[in-house]
Amino acid sequence: MPSPIVVGLDGSPESRAAVDWAAREAQRRGLPLRLVTAWIWRPVDVPSAQESEAQKQWARSMLSEAKESLAARYPEMPITVGQVSEVPVTALLESAEDAEMLVLGSRGHGAVSGFLLGSVGQHVLARASIPVVLVRAEEHRAAEGAEAAGEDGGEVVVGIQDRDQPAEELLEFAFTAAAARGATLRVVHAWSRPPVFAYRAVVTGDEDGSVEARVEKELLEALAPWQERYPQVEVVHRTDLATAGQVVLQAARNAALVVVGRRTHRPSLGMRIGPVTHGVIHHAPAPVAVVPHD
Repeated sequence: MPSPIVVGLDGSPESRAAVDWAAREAQRRGLPLRLVTAWIWRPVDVPSAQESEAQKQWARSMLSEAKESLAARYPEMPITVGQVSEVPVTALLESAEDAEMLVLGSRGHGAVSGFLLGSVGQHVLARASIPVVLVRAEEHRAAEGAEAAGEDGGEVVVGIQDRDQPAEELLEFAFTAAAARGATLRVVHAWSRPPVFAYRAVVTGDEDGSVEARVEKELLEALAPWQERYPQVEVVHRTDLATAGQVVLQAARNAALVVVGRRTHRPSLGMRIGPVTHGVIHHAPAPVAVVPHD
C-alpha cells in the first residue's frame, strides 16, 4: 500500500479544516488517509483513572465521527485512525514516520495551534523528516467554496532560495502537487546584488551584461530537468531584487498552496525552521507546505 497522508485531529476548527484538506489531497493523489489524535495533551497532565477514560472515550468518538463523515464523501479512499496515548509532538512524529506528508491545523498570524499547544508546532516542524502542511480554517473554507463553484483553485507557489542548487525534495513536492491539481506552478526567487568589488566578475559572460539575465538563466537551467520530468505542468517563474519572504508572500496572494523549504542541518541556536519559512507560515493566505531538505 502507498504511504498515507497523516493528519492530526483535536476537535478544533483548524484541525477539522486540516482533515478536510488532507482528504481532498489524498483523493487527488490516490493515497490512503490516516487520522491521528493524542489524548495526553500536555506532559504535566496526570489525569485520574476516571478522567483518563473520559479523555480516551472522547478521542475515540471524535475519530469515529470524522472517519464516518469522510467515508461517506470518499467511499473508495482507505481511511484508518490512530488514538495515541502520547503528547502531541511524539504522537504526530511517530505516526507520520512513513507518511507521504503530515497535515496540521494552524491559526496563522501567531503561534501554530489547533492540534498544537504552545511551542509544539515549532517542535513538529523542526523535527519532522517529511513535508508538513499547515491549513487554516478560514482559508480552507474559501478554497472549498471555490472548488464547489467550479472555480480555479489557484496556483502552486514554490520559493527557491538557491537557484544554482535548488533542493530536489522541494521541487519534487511542488511539481507533484501542481500535477495532482492540474495547476500552474509559479517558481519565485529573490536575489541581491553582489558586492561592488565582485560585480565585474559576476556579470562577465552575460549576453546583455546584466546580473538579472544571469540570475534568470541559472534559474531556468535548474528548472529544466523538472519540466522534462513533468511536461504536463505549466511553469511560470519570477526573479526579484527583494527579500525572499516578500517575494513568496506577494506570489502567495492567489495561491492554492505555498511550498517552502527547511534545512535539516541548522545550528541548534535560533529559529530552526529559518526566518523566511517562519514568516511565510504566519502570513501566507493559503495552506503552506514546509519541506525538509539537506
